[in-house]
Formats: sequence, C-alpha cells, structure tokens
Amino acid sequence: MKKGYWISLYFRIDSQENYKKYAETITPIVKSFGGVPLVRGGNYKKYDGDNFIRTVIWEFPSYQKAIECHDSKEYQDGWNIAKKTTQRHMQIVEGFSIE
Repeated sequence: MKKGYWISLYFRIDSQENYKKYAETITPIVKSFGGVPLVRGGNYKKYDGDNFIRTVIWEFPSYQKAIECHDSKEYQDGWNIAKKTTQRHMQIVEGFSIE
C-alpha cells in the first residue's frame, strides 16, 4: 500500500494565536488517522518560485487515510480556527514504492 502525504505551503499567517490553537487542536486528530509529522516549519532556503513562510508535511499509512483525515468533521472543525487568518497551498499526494 502506498503512503499518503499532506503537503501544506503557507503564504501567510496573520494570527499566530489562531495558528497555534489550530495546530494544537488538529495534531491529535491527524495522529489518530496514523499521521506522522515529517516537516513542521524549520529553517529553509528558497531557490525558485514563490516564498512560503512555513512548510508542513504529514505522512499517512495510505493515500486514502490521508484523504479520510482531511475530510473528517474533526479536522474540518479544527481548520475553521485558522482558515480566515491563514493562506496556504495544501494538497494530498500519493507516495510511490521502488520495491
């Protein structure tokens, strides 16, 4: 089974308070769907394209589980905390296997 990945690239976060509350709320929800954080901010060097102030990547046991988590009422309720003060590009990507 191929893993699934949430990739979120943040253009702006107008309220650090809302974003912090969002992150605290959704972290246990995402983990309950098997999500494991791989990247949550940190130092970065931009080479090409748009500048994103924050990058977050979660790995899930499957592509389907990643979609289930995103579409869950619990996650959507959590996202409501920050979505009016945050602009991001977010997508779910299916991984691949070299085996």
